[in-house]
Amino acid sequence: MKKLSFKKKFKEKSKKWLRRQITDIYYIRSKKEGFRSRSSFKLIELNNKFNFLQKKTKVLDLGAAPGGWAQVARKICSEGKIMGIDLLNIKELEGVFFLKCDLQKNDAIRSVEDYFQGKVDVLLSDMAPNTIGHAKADHLRIINLVEVAIDLSNKVLKKEGIFICKIFQGGAQGELQKKMKKNFYNLKYFKPKSSRPESSEAYLIAKKI
Repeated sequence: MKKLSFKKKFKEKSKKWLRRQITDIYYIRSKKEGFRSRSSFKLIELNNKFNFLQKKTKVLDLGAAPGGWAQVARKICSEGKIMGIDLLNIKELEGVFFLKCDLQKNDAIRSVEDYFQGKVDVLLSDMAPNTIGHAKADHLRIINLVEVAIDLSNKVLKKEGIFICKIFQGGAQGELQKKMKKNFYNLKYFKPKSSRPESSEAYLIAKKI
């Protein structure tokens, strides 16, 4: 029986990723403009559309690695406070506090409260699971991350505060909206131009009741 060559398969996948990156206009712009990731432009588009980042805004950034969204927030919120949380290590960024921790641990909430000394104005979540290529399963996995972000927002986001999170479009969105309407209003979906056309991702924007 012929053995499968996982090494060859991995190399082809890597080559495809590299080809896509070097021809990606937002990847190229991120390098030219000094952003840590192409996803920085997603937050720029979101803010241009909904205008939630101001000079003194307090921002909590979930799934912050590698720090691209924090860079944008720091640039706009020059007198605000920015905190980023991720399971991964993140290179230091002036004016931003990065914390490596599990959001489902109680010490995460305490750390947020201690840093901001009060509620946050904006909670951002660009968290996404490692996809497996199965649309329904991937959707359910990101729904779980959205629920983690919602639970945290119920504790740390101020009244009328802005909640923004990544979502993969799928069948479970109806149930998610029902849950969110208990604590949020003015729910909207937005897909930035900088989001890859083939991706099912979009961003859910809402205000805290």
